[in-house]
Amino acid sequence: MPETREQDDLAHTVQDLVRINSVNPGLVAGAPGEGEIAGYVERWLKGAGLDATVHETRTGRPGVVCRLSGSGGGRSLILNAHLDTTGVQGMRDPFSGELREGRVYGRGAYDMKGSLAACMWAMRALAAGDSRLRGDVLFAAVADEEDASLGTVDLLASVRADAAIVTEPTELDVCVAHKGFSWFEVETFGHAAHGSRPEEGVDAIMRMGQVLAHLKLLESRLSAREPHPLLGKPSLHAATISGGTGASTYAAHCRLLVERRTVPGETVRAALEELGEILGLLSGIDPDFRAALRSLLSREPFEAIPSSPLVSTLMGETQSVLGHPPKKVGRSFWMDAALFSAAGIDTAVIGPSGAGAHADVEWVDVESVVMLAKILQKTAKAYCG
Repeated sequence: MPETREQDDLAHTVQDLVRINSVNPGLVAGAPGEGEIAGYVERWLKGAGLDATVHETRTGRPGVVCRLSGSGGGRSLILNAHLDTTGVQGMRDPFSGELREGRVYGRGAYDMKGSLAACMWAMRALAAGDSRLRGDVLFAAVADEEDASLGTVDLLASVRADAAIVTEPTELDVCVAHKGFSWFEVETFGHAAHGSRPEEGVDAIMRMGQVLAHLKLLESRLSAREPHPLLGKPSLHAATISGGTGASTYAAHCRLLVERRTVPGETVRAALEELGEILGLLSGIDPDFRAALRSLLSREPFEAIPSSPLVSTLMGETQSVLGHPPKKVGRSFWMDAALFSAAGIDTAVIGPSGAGAHADVEWVDVESVVMLAKILQKTAKAYCG
């Protein structure tokens, strides 16, 4: 197929995917989720002669698993993309799939329906190849990455492979590390009383102010640490705060949500202990200080295996497509790569170029999607034999 025709056809696939509303219902109440887009991907893959099935998570959120079985004796590889998107508030026409000057516009075009299309095309090209690979290639189009990653968590309960390529957007650089995150809730307790009776009241919001002052000190200590060579320094911020019932009432409760971004070498447990030490210190200083600390959701950071066979193969095949060596990079945001790596799977990340992930104008560069499809195809052939 001529290259211009190939680019046009792949652009149409991206447009079709963008025009399907797959906003994550965990983020936007009443959103449709992945049902329609999972059906489209399954039909497309079956139409290409591939073995594809809809995979339901425990919560009924569908993904698609496609397997190209090898002849035996080769290494196995997973190609991963997610089906869901964030919300569309502020977007003029979020599902237009408009193609303009080599870019497809709309929610999810960049994050990550361009990647989804590239994986589909790579699987079709591998199935149509002259020779059968020795190792299996699996394509996992998963649900819920934008919220709690239920799709990948469920997938890894039943699927294993030697390696995985997560196709989050990277501008065709090879991403070998990303940060983790932890969400913690701190609650301080007071005693409700009329504002005119300070001898009876204990102000939970004032006590939370003490917590915030110590969190600022912890933030300063984190910023003074030796930075990770690709990811920089760990961080934390106070995300939301609530408390009190009225101007003339001492607040009985105050709740603070804290997000902690971690780098490789740090653990969720250590981050939790840092906050626990602050609360322990304050309770020793102030006899009226009472607080509780809860861990809500945590994901570990990711770093590729040193001298990884997958990374070496991916770097080489990316260079062969681009005509120059790709950069090795890190990303500050979290991805499903950490889940694959934690399962003992050699993992790396590569995706297309574009802009506007989670923003009100989002687009993906079609030429980069074409190159990504070729990189995935060539890497699978080289890695799986």
